[in-house]
Amino acid sequence: MSRPDLLAGKSHAVFDAYGTLFDVHAAVARHAGELGPRAKALSEVWRTKQLEYSWVHGLMGRYVGFWDLTERALDFALALHPEIDRTCREKLLDAYRDLDAYDEVPGLLERLRGRGVRTALFSNGNAAMLERAVASAGLDSRLDAVLSVDAVKTFKTAPEAYRMVLNRLGTAPDAVLFFSSNRWDIAGATAFGFDAVWVNRKEQPDEYPDQPPRAVVKGLEDVI
Repeated sequence: MSRPDLLAGKSHAVFDAYGTLFDVHAAVARHAGELGPRAKALSEVWRTKQLEYSWVHGLMGRYVGFWDLTERALDFALALHPEIDRTCREKLLDAYRDLDAYDEVPGLLERLRGRGVRTALFSNGNAAMLERAVASAGLDSRLDAVLSVDAVKTFKTAPEAYRMVLNRLGTAPDAVLFFSSNRWDIAGATAFGFDAVWVNRKEQPDEYPDQPPRAVVKGLEDVI
């Protein structure tokens, strides 16, 4: 049985950045040989704390740019793993500025634009982070807009963050198809009113049954 066309009636495809378009573990993977056997554990803690810090600061109403939180999260991860040489810190941060896009991303963005669907990136990342990541991955010509929560000084899943997307794109919720690999982000987007597609790369169990996605895909190559 074929799946309904997810893009029917949609004028905009909006993508989360980190974990969805960009591989958040690519920075550590690039230096895994130098970091040693605990490299994967370091990467997992770095990502977990990066997100935790954004949620905590959002709930406190004390916005801090995502790059600062990324640095703090790495410092925590390195402190938790003292067996890893701290002189790798700057190399890891440089690598995070230029994360790899997943292989299927450029082709998908081209196909979407070929169908007349406008493409946008929407992220907790601050503007400078996103500009560099998009440029280094060669995606700048494939995206119609790059949107940062910097504009509203709060993080997803605050409704104000998703509302900013509509304001910036000049569209309505039912015209947007939103993509994220983060289930919490899918829950927030769905609660706001977007049709959302969960890019469940790691085949994780569902955590938010009260806010179901429109669809679940294993990778972005499964979209169209």
